[in-house]
Amino acid sequence: MMDAIEQAAPGVDVSTACRALGVPRASFYRYRDRQRRVGPPRPPSRRPPPPRALSGGERDRVLDLLHGDRFVDAAPAQVYATLLDEGQYLCSVRTMYRLLAANDEVRERRQQCRHPTYSKPELLATGPNQVWSWDITKLKGPVKGTWLCLYVILDIYSRAVVGWTVGYRESAALAERLIRQTVRKQGIPRDRLTLHADRGAAMKAKAVIELLADLGVTRSHSRPQQSNDNPFSEAQFKTLKYHHTFPDRFGSIQDARAFCRAFFGWYNTEHRHSGLALMTPHQVHYGDTAAICAARQAVLDEGHRRHPERFVRKPPEAPAPPAAVWINPPAEPKAS
Repeated sequence: MMDAIEQAAPGVDVSTACRALGVPRASFYRYRDRQRRVGPPRPPSRRPPPPRALSGGERDRVLDLLHGDRFVDAAPAQVYATLLDEGQYLCSVRTMYRLLAANDEVRERRQQCRHPTYSKPELLATGPNQVWSWDITKLKGPVKGTWLCLYVILDIYSRAVVGWTVGYRESAALAERLIRQTVRKQGIPRDRLTLHADRGAAMKAKAVIELLADLGVTRSHSRPQQSNDNPFSEAQFKTLKYHHTFPDRFGSIQDARAFCRAFFGWYNTEHRHSGLALMTPHQVHYGDTAAICAARQAVLDEGHRRHPERFVRKPPEAPAPPAAVWINPPAEPKAS
């Protein structure tokens, strides 16, 4: 870009060229002064090999010795000491390591646990009952140190809570029963639904895995210690626990169930969700969005007709919920 300004300088003044390209004049002048002092960049010079380095034949001899049957399982320090005791010196221990590293032959010799590489889940929902997310959160019990477990299944497209239950502990049997009842209640056909969860014990239990296989439900899991892989469940739990009616503690499991029954009824049918163009989850889940958008647009058009001066830039438009919802959308290719 600086070279383009330099080339345009005879026909266009520097100020105009810098303004057109969005480059500060001071930056251009610094670049030009530096070029005049230093000159064009020189190609990197090839560094000659040090005079003390081993020759090609010597390197091959050391590698052949290390690869041989005698020393193939020995550490370089052991090889070095053995050769010294036999009256031979080929190179230092560090040089042996450098030669092995150059051939990608140096690694941790101990059998250590290596964690597998987990792929990032990329899930897309373009309608309800395509991708569900479920998780478990703790609710404080009647006394300190006691907890209840709230299980919640959420549709990521509509944000509707399609199933929930409260138990005394995390249980694969309770999770299995909740998933089976929710799939039956929503009438989910085989090979249509993906159920996403983190890697908790209940989520990866054998009973749950076998149930999902029987129901024809695809299972998906977050990467370890990556809460961003399950964002919709995490956000819904925040909405729950930040609600003004959420108590500090629940007196009993019946108390917790009564609260959750009232809360999820409000959440699904009355809560205007900011991620759904301020519609309720049930309105999106059951396909009422087109009629609601049309009715809202009619109200906005009437407001614009009566007071057009209040809408400076353009007539108002009723926003619609997103047509596609992602968990970890794929990265867009960088422009070259």
